[in-house]
Amino acid sequence: MNNPLNLFKQEAPEVAKAFDQLISSLQSTTGLDAKTKQLIYIGIKSALGDQQAIYYHVITAKELGATRAEIVDTILITLTVCGLNGVANCLPVALSAYDQNPNEGNQQS
Repeated sequence: MNNPLNLFKQEAPEVAKAFDQLISSLQSTTGLDAKTKQLIYIGIKSALGDQQAIYYHVITAKELGATRAEIVDTILITLTVCGLNGVANCLPVALSAYDQNPNEGNQQS
């Protein structure tokens, strides 16, 4: 899957740099651990139907120790807010991303 930020960085390097700094600032906050932050991103991006973001956030969440069951539950919780669309579009992408590298991350399901 192509990284959607590459074109953004190429066409608007100063804005992309500012965006990267915002992301770094958010990653350094201490109210939530990194895995929980990724699960929240997955829930929000599922609610929005953003399949590309799901792909990358699932890989990161897995590297941070998220289980397959946590990924599934995070996406399923969006049913009560946004209906079936996000689940139907994003759950297959999430599970594919999670399962593609079985030797990486937490293997629990």
